[in-house]
Amino acid sequence: MPRIAEGRPAAKPSSSVQKDRYQRILRAAAKLGAEHGLEHVQMNDVAKQANVAIATLYRYFPSKVDLFSSVMRWRVGEYDQPEVVAVADPAAGVADLLIRISREMARMPKLSLAMIQANSQAYAMGSQESAFDDVRFARIVQRAAGMSEVTEEAERQVRLIISCWFGTLVSLLNNRFSIEDAEDDIRAACALLLRPLED
Repeated sequence: MPRIAEGRPAAKPSSSVQKDRYQRILRAAAKLGAEHGLEHVQMNDVAKQANVAIATLYRYFPSKVDLFSSVMRWRVGEYDQPEVVAVADPAAGVADLLIRISREMARMPKLSLAMIQANSQAYAMGSQESAFDDVRFARIVQRAAGMSEVTEEAERQVRLIISCWFGTLVSLLNNRFSIEDAEDDIRAACALLLRPLED
């Protein structure tokens, strides 16, 4: 099991040079994770791939868990849209988003499982700073549904959809579902859980 560093917060990049270096590390980790999975990626190899010193890598990512949960935050952030747009069919909008993410993750199962595993370990160890941002992802899903004002009921619907999708995604990545079955289940879940918003 990858170790989690104790008592040392990760540094945050501030200058453009540091941000570029930080992005190189994330891209290198994603590439190696896609090839080898979490257990077989070595931090030294990530540093070499990113062309940074190992001390620099550990400065930003004190452990492999921090690194791969950060890769997950980075990749999910690519779906973040700053504005809510009108959506004719909220269920279809959310299903299309989740299916698009699922297809991309299914193309890189080793990386996807590495990110999920690291994220679970980060949560288990209470490392909220590096763990996946549930609130941000909920906002991404809400925007896909065209929700400009989110009620308590809408928050619950989104939370249930994400939970259902995540279970389907894990089954897909572990070859328990075909991509076609996963997509059918995602569409069915969105249609069922978002139906009250359409009435």
